[in-house]
This record gives sequence, C-alpha cells and structure tokens, in this order.
Amino acid sequence: MNASANNLPMKQKMSSSGFTLIELMVTIAVLAIIVSIAAPSISTQLANQRVKSTAATLANALKEAKVESVIRRQPLDFSFDDSKHNILINSKGSGSSPIANYTYDAKSTIEADNASITFSPSKRADAMIYIVCDSEKPSVAIRVIVTAVANISTVTGGTC
Repeated sequence: MNASANNLPMKQKMSSSGFTLIELMVTIAVLAIIVSIAAPSISTQLANQRVKSTAATLANALKEAKVESVIRRQPLDFSFDDSKHNILINSKGSGSSPIANYTYDAKSTIEADNASITFSPSKRADAMIYIVCDSEKPSVAIRVIVTAVANISTVTGGTC
C-alpha cells in the first residue's frame, strides 16, 4: 500500500510536474493589471508625504524662529528660497550669520506673498500664509499659517 511517486506511470509523472506557459502568462497579465491600478495611488501617496514633510519642516522652522527670538531678546528674520529649497533664520541686520538652516524636498514648493517675515521678542510676527505644494501633483496642498501674535498652525487644503 505504498503510494509514492516512484510507482506512478511515466505519463502521469510528466503531466503534473509544473506550470504551463499559458498559466504563467495569465499570472503575469493579472499581476500587470493589478500594478497598473495601484501605481497612480502610490504616486499620489508619495506626493502627499513630500508635502506633509515639507510643511512639517516649515512649521518647525517657524516655531524655532519664534522661540529663538524670545530667548535671544532680539528680532529675527525668517526667510525661504524656493529655488534653492532652503529655509533660513537670521538675526535682524546685515552681515549676521545664520542661526538655523533647513532644507526641504526639491519636488516641493513653498508659495507666499513675501519670502521673509520678522519675529519680534514680544511674541509678535508678520502675519503670513505659506502654501506648500508638490511640483508633480499640484492638487495636493497644505497651508502653514502665521498670525500676528505668532501662532503657527497647519491646515490641509488650498490651491497650488
């Protein structure tokens, strides 16, 4: 009563020994369809993540400028350069060395009415709304809002 594969006839051994070419082609076609459906969703997720990361970097830099202004008891300039993807915090006045320097993703863009604002030690700032977008998917946006009393918040939404 031994039913091992060695006792089977040769024709039966050959018929169950692997996959046919048609089975493999069907499997690859189904896999290609699934990947083509998932690819746009993945690229949108990556764009969302880039925008969130840049908005968080911007908000953290703004908060640092606010706190450093109070600690140092002097006004500080906060500025960004979208062509270099760089955020700078400087002492007020010319010739001063940067207090902090941040970089953000090259595929992200920051838009604002003015590239520079000033934080004062009395916990005041120039009111500003920054809009963070992705250069590849312009429908994704986050607003970083700075009020006149230097409150900093992020809000999803806006147009790029």
